[in-house]
Amino acid sequence: MRTVLFVFNADPMCFIHVLLNALDMHGRGHAVSVVLEGKAVTLVPEVAAQEHPLHALFAQVHSAGLLDGACRACSKKLGVDGAIEAANVPLIGDMHGHPSMAAYMERGYTVISF
Repeated sequence: MRTVLFVFNADPMCFIHVLLNALDMHGRGHAVSVVLEGKAVTLVPEVAAQEHPLHALFAQVHSAGLLDGACRACSKKLGVDGAIEAANVPLIGDMHGHPSMAAYMERGYTVISF
């Protein structure tokens, strides 16, 4: 099973569940990817800081290779593109600067959005 979790919500309480589910799916042998879109891109500079409560969980997801990237267009619009690149998170966007859900679907992924 292949799943991509598109995160639009910038609420850390929502994001923690995305991170936990990504690690759980990965641990069970599922192919899983996380994509940050919309206002959720603003979470990256926050959780990349070592003092943030979600930092360790975010680092686990990142080091496991489960974080495909953050929306290039939204990151630029919201002024966090530099901080995202500094956190070694790819800026992606093959659909007018935004990541395409259809492209994931064409590669056999089920899309879940938060």
